Amino acid sequence: MTSASGKTFVFTPDAVPPLPIFSQAVVSNGQVYASGSIGCDKEFKLIEGGVQAQTRAVLQNLSTVLKAAGSGLEHIVKANVYLSNMVQDFQAMNEFFDKDKMPARTCVGVASLPLGAAVEIECIAELAPLST
Repeated sequence: MTSASGKTFVFTPDAVPPLPIFSQAVVSNGQVYASGSIGCDKEFKLIEGGVQAQTRAVLQNLSTVLKAAGSGLEHIVKANVYLSNMVQDFQAMNEFFDKDKMPARTCVGVASLPLGAAVEIECIAELAPLST
């Protein structure tokens, strides 16, 4: 992580690398702003298996980035989900979210996503409380 002007820019080699025009995440004022993630591997090859497999990969990548930032999936307060086929994929994508601990969320159908992905998710999470 690197710091500048009250913001900390997050990078972890354990997650899918970001394109050179954005950060994996930025920490500011106790919040982690994670960039959108699609279901691909570190070589930018889409995960096969449709929206469910890609959603699983997205959440694993976001988990890795959030952990590097000092947070985790359980600390997400807001998620934005983008689906390239809302009608077909909405229900299948939702199967990965804990119904008792849902963050605030927006889900938008879009014309296309990078690399032809079925799903992209970005989020805002709180930093995890410090252990004493």
